[in-house]
Amino acid sequence: MTDAVTDRIVVAAGPDAVLAVLTDVDAYPDWQDEVTSTEVLTRDGAGRPARVRMALDARVLKGSLVLEYDYPEPLTMRWRLVESDLLRRNDGSYVLASRGDGTTEVTYTLEVDPAVRLPGILRRQAARRIADGALKGMKARVESVS
Repeated sequence: MTDAVTDRIVVAAGPDAVLAVLTDVDAYPDWQDEVTSTEVLTRDGAGRPARVRMALDARVLKGSLVLEYDYPEPLTMRWRLVESDLLRRNDGSYVLASRGDGTTEVTYTLEVDPAVRLPGILRRQAARRIADGALKGMKARVESVS
């Protein structure tokens, strides 16, 4: 069963600064608590990550995965799971919107389905914790480097 989460946060920086942090997947272990390592396997024509291997430790979910990224619009970063030993699904996106005042609203969406059987409440808690950590970590990272 898939658990989906959508959350938003406002970052005190423009969309370009936010997107620069999001596409720097090599630095994810520095600001995403659950990500322990990353390896960019391929890049797209613009030099952005296209396929990335990650190791995760999210308490109930620990293992590795490979994500495929695409950028369907200038301020959208989307991913889908292509390989994993701990998840059947990990698909999501970051969608950025300039608020016109030097800040950016970031909408994070995640659909996750663990490969191991977990009670629904634990699945939802894990999905919510991942989303919350990703947004708060990204916000702190962007605001510290811009």
